[in-house]
Amino acid sequence: MRKKRNKNLYGEVYALGQHISMSAHKARRVIDQIRGRSYEETLMILELMPYRACYPIFKLVYSAAANASHNMGFDEASLVISKAEVNEGTTMKKLKPRARGRSYAIKRPTCHIRIVLKDKSFYEEEGFFCLKKSEWKKKKEVHRYDISLYG
Repeated sequence: MRKKRNKNLYGEVYALGQHISMSAHKARRVIDQIRGRSYEETLMILELMPYRACYPIFKLVYSAAANASHNMGFDEASLVISKAEVNEGTTMKKLKPRARGRSYAIKRPTCHIRIVLKDKSFYEEEGFFCLKKSEWKKKKEVHRYDISLYG
């Protein structure tokens, strides 16, 4: 498994795990549970889930947090998983010999997992931190009916 690190100016840090030997469908089942959650809550969830996909995802989340604290100087308590995506990788194919001179194909799927962490405090200073569109709509409604705007 290879991990890449990247710096950017938008308060995002990511870790990329490539050629992880499991199907993308099984990894997505775990990734969907942690998307949008805080870093500490994600570690607890991954430790307690009974799936084999949790361990490589746990290592990637931990690596992304280490990248955030070492490269960008972020506090781990204020990190949130903003993006988590799983893509299909290459499929390793082998032939298993069977009876009467036939062969049976064995396919070992791989996947690429990318975890992107955002720093909440970086965006709260400007006052526009939202991860989901439903929260944007709620913020607009609060400002629309605020008495101080019309008073």
